[in-house]
Amino acid sequence: MNIIELIDVYKIYRTDFYEVHALNGVTMEVEMGEFVAVMGPSGSGKSTLLHLIGCLDKPTKGEVVINGKETSKLSDGELTKLRRDSIGFIFQQYNLVPTLAALENVELPMIFKGISKVERRKRAMELLKQMGIEDIADRKPKEISGGQQQRVAIARALANSPAILLCDEPTGNLDSKTGRQVMDLIKKMNKEHGVTVILVTHDLSLADYADRIVKIRDGRIE
Repeated sequence: MNIIELIDVYKIYRTDFYEVHALNGVTMEVEMGEFVAVMGPSGSGKSTLLHLIGCLDKPTKGEVVINGKETSKLSDGELTKLRRDSIGFIFQQYNLVPTLAALENVELPMIFKGISKVERRKRAMELLKQMGIEDIADRKPKEISGGQQQRVAIARALANSPAILLCDEPTGNLDSKTGRQVMDLIKKMNKEHGVTVILVTHDLSLADYADRIVKIRDGRIE
């Protein structure tokens, strides 16, 4: 069963002076529980593809179907709900809230979902434990290493038990050993919990974690 479908998708960014054709007729399907690596040179359309799948943007033309819902037909409120409940994001820059402790960062998505304080604290602590970093629950991002920050970011991405995990160069700021540890955790979530993973990366060695590699160039799938 497909959890993600892109059907003849175009994305054009327009200014007063020029147009940028970021995606040019992309069609792809991703099955539930699949781990897909998206690879291509800078400017090939990888991040645009991820933003459309993550409902952070809408296509200029074509259909993006997530969990059976055609995203261009959804209201802003419906898109927000779909993102909150079905999609987790992991970024290269971690994007943690600097004033919040690790545990509080993981709790954040659950606050937006309206989960009670007792329940979200328990769930956040369980996730930190799964990541092997329950001992840094009370520390703020500046007090922990890059690898620990990325583990907190993974825990936060999993807070609302998303069906889809979108990873944009998740090991880009990490040394190779820490990067492998982070990728092992992402793969574990994929295998043990059936989370569908889309990984955007330049790193060929990371593609080994994927079930399938999708290569993109000039906004088209090769």
